[in-house]
Amino acid sequence: MHAVVVDSSVGRGRITGIDTRAAEAQPGVLKVIHHRNAPKLPYRPNPGSLNLPGERLRVFQDDQVRFHGQPVAVVVAATLEAAQHAASLVSIDYDSERPATDLSEAPAAGEPRTYARGDAEAALRSAPVRLEMTYRPARNHHNAMELHATVARWDGDRLTLWDKTQWVRSPRDELAANFGIPAENIRVISPFVGGAFGNAARAWPHITIAALAARETGHPVKLVLTRKQLYFGVGYRPSYEYTVRLGSDRRGRLTAMTHDLRAETSRYETFAERGVIAPGQMLYTTPNVSQTHRTVPLDVNTPTPMRGPGYTTAAFAVESAMDELAHELGIDPIELRLRNEPDNDQSNGRPFSTRRLRECYTIGAREFGWSRRDPRPRSTRDGDWLIGTGMATALYDTLRGSGQARVRLDADGTALIESATSDMGPGTYTSMTQVAADALGLAVRNVTFRLGDTAMPEAPIHGGSQTMASVGTIVQDGCDKLRRQAVELVVQDSRSPLYGVDAEDVVVRGGRMHVRDNPARGETYRQLLTRNDRAHLEAMGSWTPGQSRSSMYAYGAVFAEVGVDARLGLVRVRRMLGVFDAGRIISPKLADSQALGAMVGGIGTALLEHTVTDHRDGRIVNANLADYLVPVNADVPDMKAIYVDGRDDEADPIGVKGLGEVVLVGVAPAIANAVFHATGRRVRELPITAESLL
Repeated sequence: MHAVVVDSSVGRGRITGIDTRAAEAQPGVLKVIHHRNAPKLPYRPNPGSLNLPGERLRVFQDDQVRFHGQPVAVVVAATLEAAQHAASLVSIDYDSERPATDLSEAPAAGEPRTYARGDAEAALRSAPVRLEMTYRPARNHHNAMELHATVARWDGDRLTLWDKTQWVRSPRDELAANFGIPAENIRVISPFVGGAFGNAARAWPHITIAALAARETGHPVKLVLTRKQLYFGVGYRPSYEYTVRLGSDRRGRLTAMTHDLRAETSRYETFAERGVIAPGQMLYTTPNVSQTHRTVPLDVNTPTPMRGPGYTTAAFAVESAMDELAHELGIDPIELRLRNEPDNDQSNGRPFSTRRLRECYTIGAREFGWSRRDPRPRSTRDGDWLIGTGMATALYDTLRGSGQARVRLDADGTALIESATSDMGPGTYTSMTQVAADALGLAVRNVTFRLGDTAMPEAPIHGGSQTMASVGTIVQDGCDKLRRQAVELVVQDSRSPLYGVDAEDVVVRGGRMHVRDNPARGETYRQLLTRNDRAHLEAMGSWTPGQSRSSMYAYGAVFAEVGVDARLGLVRVRRMLGVFDAGRIISPKLADSQALGAMVGGIGTALLEHTVTDHRDGRIVNANLADYLVPVNADVPDMKAIYVDGRDDEADPIGVKGLGEVVLVGVAPAIANAVFHATGRRVRELPITAESLL
């Protein structure tokens, strides 16, 4: 059966009437479910989930409308076409109010998050150089090519979900709480994810709707959100107003910075990004800092993390402000950053585990040709095009999580590794196979890695750039244990040519164990297991990151060259370079895929992506890929990524810091700073449009 969601057509109010007769009369329609006939669901607390402070949206449990596009009914029919047509026939009456959807006009609510060290106000008053700027990055939507979709099937009181998710545990636990059943009764399967960028981490309401529709009709149900519904059915990167005041001496040494942030959230939940405050606290040596982060409740659906969450927004403000200070003082932007490079994390006094940011600047400047740059704005032309170059710093904290992986070595000499992680595009399948093959001493073709099933050992969420560091370490641990198990078995086997050899002297290459200094003396895994009548060997890998006394971040320096049409205001990125300190790089090809893809995404944030809302009723008027612009091939210039050699052994045993987030963080400010260099006009609102430059 197919389910199609009916969305509210008002932005705030209550449902006063609902007529489903025409819809239910259509051939093939099984049921129309809404708040008047839906069963009351327990919606128990779900501790440890990704749910936010407040009360999560409860589907079809009351007559309230909280935002335009809220699910108010679902039609279940034998065909998708019948369900779509019937959904268009559901008639709903509302008692509506004008919603509040404009961040610039609505008041903040609740207690703000604050941070302070030193006396920022006094330091600003006495600073020889003072600047104050407000930056306004727009709301961005994830817009992965794959739509959100769920198939739900009940077998008695047991539920199976096939779902698009970055964490199979998330929909399992959420639906267990919503339906009041044990989590063990739910299995979630998600072997492939066609892009997510953060908005498939949380279990959104449509998953509950699919399960409810399946239970109410007694049939398996498939529910796919439309492209339009992705703009209000799942989360997005929120819009901000970010005011920076900074003070420095005449040589560019920062003495004070204040950060006042206002960010949109929904009225029913408070979304306050963790990462949006860190850059202002620790990126540069600044003795006096204050921060205030306020959330502004609006009649909108709840935001959610989007690639480089928080850091991308903060970097646009902080790195643009640094560029403005560099221009004010006539100091090269890289030199200004070097003068304020800290020796430790000033937010907590901890040493950095590794911080190779100076190397990123140096390598980037050399490879990009920064020394050839004329610092004067509007100093370079190419016909009608004004040419500018800019740079910005990127950072993202090194996240890690605990979990397990099951490793099995079969008698045919192949290995199977399973862990309930995910792969939304960074290449989890490939990279974990590489780690396992290396640890087991097997060819990659003889290793299979499986993921995306709650029946597998638990893994941390596939987000925040932590999968390689965390699951990679877990896989390494499991494979090391299994290899040692095989070696112990072989050196104790009197029939083996390796009998009696010190286990420390046995190495494995190509599935064959042999003495380190005598490759001729050895045998294969297959020979060992066959002779011992063992179908397989098995081990469980696990890892729990410990507390670190260091400050752990990945860093980067992003350089961009833009051309701006002097007559039309069009901006084109001509080339881009990113240099990243992300610890050990497991797969250079996958790393390049991550970095270049993120740069493309950053072009969208800087120049194209912008949600347009009709504030009269809260409707998003560009909820499609024709009007909500994202980069296409013609927007993608010459791009290159370089990775600084090194590893971070404090972060995890395999030395990885994480890459997927940091590679996007500095792109928008680098482009914005390049636009200023090209035109002499500082645009503090994203995206930078032709209108803003005319």
